[in-house]
Amino acid sequence: MAAAALSAPAAADEIGEVSTAFKLLGANHKIVVEAFDDPKVKGVSCFVSRAKTGGIKGSLGLAEDTSDASIACRQTGPVTLGADLEEGERVFRERTSILFKTMQVVRFFDETRNTLVYLIYSDKLIDGSPKNAISAVVIRPWGPAGDGG
Repeated sequence: MAAAALSAPAAADEIGEVSTAFKLLGANHKIVVEAFDDPKVKGVSCFVSRAKTGGIKGSLGLAEDTSDASIACRQTGPVTLGADLEEGERVFRERTSILFKTMQVVRFFDETRNTLVYLIYSDKLIDGSPKNAISAVVIRPWGPAGDGG
């Protein structure tokens, strides 16, 4: 049971949001900024901005959000890699429509460059989206001898 909990995608904390279009009925269209920590790599956090559809459908959770998203991942402490990292492992997932669409973040490790690469993309059961973004985190020493403080 504990192993299943460790391999589950991370949950995000909402950092903030801005309205991008006023809607007379229901919530405004927004850009939401969220943060999550990589569940298998201590010391790495990712920050995601994504579009969130408002209006009546959006307020009821029935709207489909666009595939627009951006990601920035950073070393936020000493990095400890989990022993069981998988290439292309999903580290974050959020539903962006009631049934068929999700936004996902997957992690790759570039051993040659000692760098973690995070890819954010949206998928849809019937027709996926080519919209995507990446962020890379070079693993460096942390503390007085390193850049991190």
